[in-house]
Parts: sequence; C-alpha cells; structure tokens
Amino acid sequence: MTLDTVCARTAAATAGLGEVAVTGLGVAAPNGVGAEQYWRATLDGVSGIRPVSTFAADGYPVCLAGEIPECDAEKAVARRMVPQTDRMTRLALLASDEALGDAGVDPAALDEYAMGVAVSSTTGGLEFGQRELQALWRDGWESVSAYMSFAWYYAVNTGQISIRHGMRGPGGVTVSEQASGLDSLAYARRRIRKGTAVMTAGGLDSMQCPYGMAIQSTAAGSSRAAGPGVAYRPFDAEATGWVPGEGGAVLMLESLAGARERGAPRIYGVLAGYGAAFDPEPAGSGGGGLRRAASTALADAGLEPGDVDVVFADGAGVPAADRAEAEALAVLFGERGVPVSVPKTMTGRLLSGGAALDVVAALLSIRDGLVPAAAHARAEALDSRVDLVTGRPRALRVDTALVLAHGHGGFASALVLTRP
Repeated sequence: MTLDTVCARTAAATAGLGEVAVTGLGVAAPNGVGAEQYWRATLDGVSGIRPVSTFAADGYPVCLAGEIPECDAEKAVARRMVPQTDRMTRLALLASDEALGDAGVDPAALDEYAMGVAVSSTTGGLEFGQRELQALWRDGWESVSAYMSFAWYYAVNTGQISIRHGMRGPGGVTVSEQASGLDSLAYARRRIRKGTAVMTAGGLDSMQCPYGMAIQSTAAGSSRAAGPGVAYRPFDAEATGWVPGEGGAVLMLESLAGARERGAPRIYGVLAGYGAAFDPEPAGSGGGGLRRAASTALADAGLEPGDVDVVFADGAGVPAADRAEAEALAVLFGERGVPVSVPKTMTGRLLSGGAALDVVAALLSIRDGLVPAAAHARAEALDSRVDLVTGRPRALRVDTALVLAHGHGGFASALVLTRP
C-alpha cells in the first residue's frame, strides 16, 4: 500500500466529522509565563536559555537550560498543594487556569462528565521523586511522602487538572517525548468529535534537578556549549545539539460549532489535520517519519503542501537530524518552498511541552500575521534548503500552519492548524 493510499484512506475515514477549535491558551515557558507574555518575548527575540541556577550544576557537561524563573502567579496556588505536587505540576495548573479563563469556560456551569483532560508529561514530577528517594536512603522509608505515589507519575498533570476543575470526562496521557504535545491534542480532538463538550490538552515537563540533568547530560545530541548564543542553533552547519528546557502549554478545545453557539470570546484556530508515524532512525530515513506524518496530517485536513503558509519545525539542533528534516521539508514543499520557524531556540526543547508550545506560537502567528524568528541563527551557515525565519519576525498572512515534532525513540507527529 502506498503512502498516498494510506493518506487518502485516512482522510476518507475522518470526512464529515466536526471541526475542533482552540478557544483558550495557557503558557508557562522559560521566556514568559502567560500566553501574551510568552508571545511578546518570542517576537522580541528574548531567550529564556541561561546557565543552570536551580541547583549547583558544576561538573555537569550540560550547563545551560531553559529555566522558568519563579513568578508571582505561582503564589496563587493553594498552600496545601505545595507539599503534594512537583513544581512542574503547579505550573500546569496555572496554565490550565489561564486557558479556561481565556476561553471563558466556567467548569462549574458544565456537566462534570462533559469535560476531559489530556495534558502530558514525559517525566512526571521528577524533582519531587528525586527528593523523596533521597529521603528514603537518608532517613528510611517512614520519611517518604505519601504523595510520592502519584506526584512523580507521568499522568500527574492530567490527574491534578481533572481534580482541580472537576473534569471527570475522558482523561488520557500520551508519552512520546517531543511528540507528546501533538499526540495529546489529537487525542482530545477525537474525544470532542465523539461528543465531549470541552477538553483541556497539551503538555508540560521539567527535568531541572540533578537527576534530570544527569539524564540530559548522557543523552545523545544534548549541547555541551557554554554560551547561550551558540548552544542551540537548528539547521546550522556547526550546530552543537539541543538545550533542555522546562514548561509547555495547555489549550482548551471544543467543537467549532459549539464555540460559536456559546459565543466564545475568541477562536484561535482549528485543528484541521493530524498524522503520526514511527521513525527510529530519522537521519537514515531522510526524515521519512516526519514526511509521512505531515502527509497524513495534510490529507486529514483535505489540503495540499502548497496550502501551507508556515512550518514550525522540530528543529533538533543535531546536524544529522536537521539534515533529515531539511530533506523532508524539501521533498514536501521544494527547497525553500515554505517559511520555517523554530521558536524553541528561545526556550530549549521541553519534552512533552515543546510541541504544545509550538502550537500556541502557530495559532498566534495566524492571529497576528507574524512568524517568529529563530534566535542566534546565522544566515550564512544555514542549510540552503530551509527558509528559516531569522533576524526579526516575518510579516505574513498565515491561514494554514504545520507543526512538526520528533520524539526520542522514533515518534513522529504532525498537526495542521487553520484559520477558523
């Protein structure tokens, strides 16, 4: 069976299903907490990548990260939540509050089974887990918090958001590293199409603790560069790898018809198409997984490559992976056939949160007609096949955006967003 046949069958299977819209955004990112703060910083080229400060990182080969400074919004979290949650989960709760408020959705006014949650985390509350394991070895089992049973679990964001807002409808979590944010949104889209009124979806992650940084330091492709200006430069001939980061985004989804009927304050865009593939060796396949995922997503949306106005790329910052993604883009769109944006150069790669945050950037590009530039990009060193937006944001009417994500282990996902 050819790729075109698979894409055609996928599109046929979803034809006639209702459109699913994004009506609310919530963001916690290294360069801005809050969707508008993040967006202003991203358009201004403000980076959140800096030397690790959350713990003494002397001696670690990876010394830079996208860290979220403590913010005033965190003080709004109920004091009782602090001992039972990792900071990552508290940031997810803040982002869900923002998304609900932005969408004008009052959970108390809806049936609790009509609301669902799918907010991923690849790691769970890693810092919480490390702290409790240290207590175990130092003081014995009696010293371990009872909250350890769920606070470091990868489904913790979905669970805590569900409890906070009384959302007892469909709940899920996908664990596909960078691709998780897109996969969670796709799961939520399916649940909306099956009748759930609203879904809270996206992803947040953090590995900003000694154990997490040890994992990042042994991971293939992590940047050992000491200067933020040279550490993370996707599609650059001298790219040194990727920089870890923390944070992500939560989005509110509902049917487009339902959003219009209730008079939603704003409709940012439509999740028009989704595709996923498996590609354990992207460099060896020439980016075949991302290409297959993108082709499936476009077919699902009923669109052609020529309809895409901008691509938010995976942008690994690893030379072999970048070349493979550049090849996939060239096959799909032609060399320099579409503008490409990599705003994560200002946040680092956020695991489950990375692609969800890219979706926010894509939706705001649709809204404002501005495509963010990659930080620290050197035009003379870029892969000639990629029209990477550099220097300053590019003014561009965006009706259709494609977001790509490749997760460690072979997960490749793509999401098509369109103007409502």
